[in-house]
Amino acid sequence: MSAGALAYGFINKNSEFSLLTRTAPSYMKMAETFAVMSQHFGWRSVLLIYHDDKEERNCYFTVEGVHVLLEDDHDISVFVMDSREPLTYVDELIKPMYEHEVVIMCTYADVVREIMLNAHRRRLTTSNRLFFNIELFNSSSYGDGSWRRGDRYDNEAKAAYAFLNTVTLLRSTKPEFENFSMEMRKSYQKMGVDVCEINMFMEGFHDALLLYALALDDAMKSGYTKKNGKEITQRMWNRTFEGIAGQVSMDANGDRNGDFSVISMTNHETGSHETVMSYFGTNGSLQINPDFDPKLFTVQGAPGPPSSQPTDQSSGGLGLSAVTGIIVGGLLGTALLMAFYFFRKNYRITIERRTQREQCDGKHRQLREDSIRSNFSAA
Repeated sequence: MSAGALAYGFINKNSEFSLLTRTAPSYMKMAETFAVMSQHFGWRSVLLIYHDDKEERNCYFTVEGVHVLLEDDHDISVFVMDSREPLTYVDELIKPMYEHEVVIMCTYADVVREIMLNAHRRRLTTSNRLFFNIELFNSSSYGDGSWRRGDRYDNEAKAAYAFLNTVTLLRSTKPEFENFSMEMRKSYQKMGVDVCEINMFMEGFHDALLLYALALDDAMKSGYTKKNGKEITQRMWNRTFEGIAGQVSMDANGDRNGDFSVISMTNHETGSHETVMSYFGTNGSLQINPDFDPKLFTVQGAPGPPSSQPTDQSSGGLGLSAVTGIIVGGLLGTALLMAFYFFRKNYRITIERRTQREQCDGKHRQLREDSIRSNFSAA
């Protein structure tokens, strides 16, 4: 049993992980939040941005889950930053942002701030484009305004963060969880460790003990002992029970279903954030708050990057000036052709009248009318 092993590679229970029970929501469970939102709001293209420290690689495995679930139905690009100097990549990120509707980030808080500042300065945040940050291990930081640094860019960062949405674990309001959190903090303080947030790993290990006790009790009532590991494991899978933070649902593959929140800035004056929608993994449902406007997550078609020679896709890729020239040329050509038609008609009438007079005078002259050609009619 583990409250870790969150990576996609542990999902296969047909081989060496056949007895693994994961009591914390995996990265794939988190990725379901994006898959359901994308289906609901009609997203088509996604840019994934993350830093890779080549050690724990939390962001690598986080983004991997999103990529696995979205790659079949979306145009996906991935931008990787070296975790040693992630800020050096901020300017390079702007160009691929123009080409995608949704930007999903997993990196350090300071890097997220720099990315949002640069995107806002280039008006990418106000161009019908969505920005998301994934923050699973410290979900409270976005509730009190993580844009604030006490520097001269705070106001600008607050304006940029009005367009940033954060996906994090659904926070429990259960009294038992609050008591559990207080007891954990006191225990750590006695050891001289300052803990601000009780994360999902602590909760997962707590619920792992409960789940094992329930499964062991069921197995022993059926005549098994604690040595019957396979039997106990099967009784832990596909099961629902009450955990320290609320209901815990284990799927048929021995993985815990996850509930996640989408947090957005709801007060642009104070810069405070609130939950605007929640995803419930047990039934795969998306619950949108009544006072949230779903149109804010609906992409109508983000504009492309600015160019010195903008193109109009509706005219087969021709520039605006070229299209205007063709239209004006066509109108002038039509006018000249009509003028030539009336001139030719009048010329024929004149020739016929002259022929009739000459015949009446007894002068027979054979008239041959040369064909009149013009550059416009030839064209």
